[in-house]
Amino acid sequence: MRFAQGIGRVLVATDAWHPQVNGIVRTLGSLADSACRLGVAIEFLTPEGFSSLPVPTYPGLRCALPSPREIARRIEQAGPDAIHVATEGPVGHAVRRYCVKRGFPFTTSYTTRFPEYISARVPIPEALSYAVLRRFHAAATVTMVSTPSLRAELANRGFRNLGLWTRGVDTELFKPERAIDLGLPRPIFVSVGRVAVEKNLEAFLALDLPGSKVVIGEGPQKPELRRRFPDATFFGQLQHKTLAAHMAAADVFVFPSKTDTFGVVQLEALACGVPVAAYPVTGPRDVIGNNPIGVLDDDLRTACLRALPVSRQACRAFALTRSWEMSARQFLGHIDRVVIDAFRKPRAA
Repeated sequence: MRFAQGIGRVLVATDAWHPQVNGIVRTLGSLADSACRLGVAIEFLTPEGFSSLPVPTYPGLRCALPSPREIARRIEQAGPDAIHVATEGPVGHAVRRYCVKRGFPFTTSYTTRFPEYISARVPIPEALSYAVLRRFHAAATVTMVSTPSLRAELANRGFRNLGLWTRGVDTELFKPERAIDLGLPRPIFVSVGRVAVEKNLEAFLALDLPGSKVVIGEGPQKPELRRRFPDATFFGQLQHKTLAAHMAAADVFVFPSKTDTFGVVQLEALACGVPVAAYPVTGPRDVIGNNPIGVLDDDLRTACLRALPVSRQACRAFALTRSWEMSARQFLGHIDRVVIDAFRKPRAA
């Protein structure tokens, strides 16, 4: 199957890549798998192979230092039909610069609330960060966002050419049947994600809830939170079937973040038949909305308790409608607008 302009190969530039474990990396991997089944190859230009520096606020992570010459070599070697810039880091900036200099159209995606993340760590006004991001994305033919409310919010901040690219979930990996016995008092409230200040885990761990509170993930705030909340259980970083088994064992999935643009883990929890409790903010508001699959409330404790009787069957049924193939089709529909004739090579008959 081919799209309107015969897209065969898309090059995605991303600063987020393995061994990182986060929503961006999982989304890009799922995109590549689904696009392949639609007849389109997704290749990645990542920090691999570039020199790098440690990121002070993200222990264990490193910032790539890509050279313009090597960026150009990798792009031209790939010979893509289209280029997509997935992140606003050094690799993303270098690829954007390459495209602008040569007059090649490209798309971008807005996946991380960097202004809020930065302001939580250093005294840099959010307005300044948004101005930088607005300039970055202004050169794109389409800037893809994950939810309608985020699209509206960015439009109000002066971003233009916004398009919707929703997320999906692997319902064969994340399913109720994988649940294991965690050996903890019920009800079990679980949160999954990077253990960092922007995820607002303190709001969850400080709640007066019956049963057990569980955190799955790693991050710089973990030692502090373990010390402050000794009654909580921290399982560390889990992946694939092990992660799915632990998520399916929960009674409620708690998503305390107020800064995520989507939160793929919400769909993963729902696929496991676990209802969601969250604040009524971008991400949860778009995923849960008025659907009977969770509870949104400015009082997170109220949301957690009211989510307990929510139908697990309804959660699973909702997740089954959110396929990665649908997500890939949206992505490729936007990509169709930026085919780069300069890179086209004769295709075998």
